[in-house]
Amino acid sequence: MACKFYLHKGMGRKAENGHPWIYTDEIEGYDGEYTNGDIVEIYNFKNQFIGKGYINDQSKIALRIMTRDIDEAINEDFFRKRFKDAWSYREQIIDTSSCRFLFGEADFLPGLTIDKFEDYFVIQISSLGMDRYRDIITKILVEDYKAKGVYERSDIASRELEGLEQKKGFLTEPFDTMVQITENGVKYYVDIENGQKTGFFLDQKENRKAIHRICKDAEVLDCFTHTGSFALNAGIAGAKSVLGIDVSQHAVDFAAKNSKLNNLEDVVKFECHNAFDILPKWAKEGRKFDVVILDPPAFTKSRDTVNGAKRGYKEINLRGLKMVKPGGYFVTCSCSHFMKEDLLKSTIAEAARDANRVLRQVEFRTQSADHPILWSSDESYYLKFFVFQVV
Repeated sequence: MACKFYLHKGMGRKAENGHPWIYTDEIEGYDGEYTNGDIVEIYNFKNQFIGKGYINDQSKIALRIMTRDIDEAINEDFFRKRFKDAWSYREQIIDTSSCRFLFGEADFLPGLTIDKFEDYFVIQISSLGMDRYRDIITKILVEDYKAKGVYERSDIASRELEGLEQKKGFLTEPFDTMVQITENGVKYYVDIENGQKTGFFLDQKENRKAIHRICKDAEVLDCFTHTGSFALNAGIAGAKSVLGIDVSQHAVDFAAKNSKLNNLEDVVKFECHNAFDILPKWAKEGRKFDVVILDPPAFTKSRDTVNGAKRGYKEINLRGLKMVKPGGYFVTCSCSHFMKEDLLKSTIAEAARDANRVLRQVEFRTQSADHPILWSSDESYYLKFFVFQVV
């Protein structure tokens, strides 16, 4: 019989409204025995059932809800159903040749991320409870989704908060981890073993497509280019010239390989620079572009560092805006959940005022639809993406 957990009076309201997490300080007590990672039942202070999920009393997030059905067993059939639901959704809303197959809490499997790169799958497990289901996850991907190979990229620091070691490696027979994909007509090499995250940032897929219409015949600057994805989309769209910059020489070399793969090396070029340093230098030299793109890494991953991140976002947006020709376009974004939409808007507005530029918004976007935003789980909303005309 499952151990039962009870919440303090007034606690668990978010969980009752659909949020999958329950924190340690929300728990009043429990009835029964458990081992961390077990599936337990969760009740509010009125003894009303909220859900079933796994327990880890070593984590600040002590309970993660898997189902709201008290009679639903958490087993292989359960995972098959969740996977089928996730896949059916993506088949309807996005090109699935390469996509996020499963997005953790937003697909009702907290602690699990799966990315699909053609016929190869990369999984990332961030919680103790989900760690128990690694073999079932791999089995389903191979049997039901014809995975040619499955690789694990659970080399993330958040696992340590769960009492887990970071982990990476093959979950099937070894295969060549340098995979080639095509997205928006652009070809990429994806290093699923050593690339950032799971090897490629799929969440910008639809945003990369959105810049095509502003890049034709344009001189484009792509800052924080990483593997060159925005730069290459600008090139495919017919840009006159594209320069991608990144502080990492390894990233620049990898992006150059992707440019050559697309026969764009005469148009799309890459250089190793720190954007914070080189943009002021180029501005003083009078250098300007028709389109400037900023896709920086997350400057904050916690509430405690938001103020510092705000300064960083203002500074880089200020410097980027100064590089845009009058009437040109400015593309800027943040991939930090903690940099809330309103805060990012006000930060960009401050940068525009300091740069003496006027912004006319063309569009606002979020992460691609294969990274759905669950309204009862605010953490699933993280990517904010703006396109402006600078007038």
